[in-house]
Amino acid sequence: MKLTAEISCYPLQDNYLDPIQWFIDRLDSYDNIERKTNAMATQVCGEYGDVMAMLATEMQAAHEKWGKAVFVCKFIGGELDLSHTQ
Repeated sequence: MKLTAEISCYPLQDNYLDPIQWFIDRLDSYDNIERKTNAMATQVCGEYGDVMAMLATEMQAAHEKWGKAVFVCKFIGGELDLSHTQ
């Protein structure tokens, strides 16, 4: 089963852009997960287990490296067209 998730990262520090870019760059290391980023959030799509495992790994890594951060996620079962614009 496919899963599409939207993730927003809010690092609780003054220099918030570096942790966000670091997190996005790490998401790109997963060949089996599609990623699109816009000004507000990052969307990812892939197999359900792969997406959830990636999020668990990368959110933990972000907290360990950068300290406190808020992650807001929305999930929808299924595969959405991440290139869709209106």
